[in-house]
Amino acid sequence: MGRLRQDEIIQQMTDQEVTFHLVVTQCILLVLAVFGSVILFQEWLNQWLQLFSFNVRELLVFGVVPGLIVVIFDLILIKVIPEKHYDDGGINYKVFRNRSFSGIFSLVLLVAVSEEVLFRGVIQNSYGYLAASILFALVHFRYLKKIVLLVSVLFISFFIGYMFELTHNLLATIVAHFIIDFLLASWIRTRKGG
Repeated sequence: MGRLRQDEIIQQMTDQEVTFHLVVTQCILLVLAVFGSVILFQEWLNQWLQLFSFNVRELLVFGVVPGLIVVIFDLILIKVIPEKHYDDGGINYKVFRNRSFSGIFSLVLLVAVSEEVLFRGVIQNSYGYLAASILFALVHFRYLKKIVLLVSVLFISFFIGYMFELTHNLLATIVAHFIIDFLLASWIRTRKGG
């Protein structure tokens, strides 16, 4: 029996199994963020508190607006580029197609928080913008064989990383990440027949 490709494995899994693996992965990222901050930050609790600022202007200008820009750009690409170049192997479709909007909300909130806390909060703070942005893209390894998705995730990673460089506010990057994931997941949910 030959080796199964990732998209074939995904197709054999139920929606619940794919979601379970996503949640476990995000929890692992959160644990890595906690351990990383304890190891890399001298005063880890104080440093974490400094990374969260509820500044409404920053949240709008560096969170909401960039998130909407990415979504608009992604939706244009989806309309222009053939679907086979934008297919992630069916993972996002399996996770979001039958999920309620409140379920989408909580799942993408977990993703936005865990990924931003690790990649911007720990890695970007400790190793810099370039390292965090590249590692963020590499964690989305399922995109490595899809050039359009790879370019898209690299752009998003560098764009959100730049927002963090400007603000040093994790709430702004979490908001941007959340808006991107929530709107695109909701789009998947609303077109589940397609």
